Amino acid sequence: MTTDQPSDQPSGTPSPSTPSPSTPSPGTPSPGTPSPGTPSTSNTPGASIEQLLGEYERALDHTASLWHDLTEDEVRWRPHERSSAIGWHLGHQAAVAHFMVRNLTAAEPSPDPGLDALMDGATSEADRGDLPGLDRLAAYRSAVADRLRFRIGNIARGDVGAPAQLDVIARTLLVAVVNHEYQHAQWIGEVRSRDLGHELPPRPRSQLLTEIDGYCVLAP
Repeated sequence: MTTDQPSDQPSGTPSPSTPSPSTPSPGTPSPGTPSPGTPSTSNTPGASIEQLLGEYERALDHTASLWHDLTEDEVRWRPHERSSAIGWHLGHQAAVAHFMVRNLTAAEPSPDPGLDALMDGATSEADRGDLPGLDRLAAYRSAVADRLRFRIGNIARGDVGAPAQLDVIARTLLVAVVNHEYQHAQWIGEVRSRDLGHELPPRPRSQLLTEIDGYCVLAP
């Protein structure tokens, strides 16, 4: 599936789902817990910002494993003009993360304004063919990820106004960004395997991940 909207279910039989963990007991440290003395802003049950940032890194690593060994022609390839190349999905993943950070947490400037409109899901598929080179695409993804880490890190440290309220926003944002990353990674993987003939890397694994309709889903 290379369009921004799936037309049917992914091929293959989904693997058994991994159940979501129960809510951690109050006072039980989780991986990535800030060092003593760091103010805690978490005020609702669920995975911490630090845990969800770890899941964000896991999702980015999975996407990287799907395209870093591909040629530029393969990243640009699409079967017809009303479809989206792997390169567009890669830019779109980053664009959505950037849009969410700048609209929900801080007025974050774009690292590459020239790509924002092209990579927007509102751009018709017919207009998604003029893609940037791999270096520019990789730089866009890297810059967006760095700014997300910076802004969410500020919230995790309480270095913001209304830290408890922004803690809820940040965790909700991270879940959405991670699930969007996996959504498009699924479609990238289908093109990689079905159309380009490359093997798929292992599926990511975590206690916070499950599988729904063939998609890897973060369900903390």
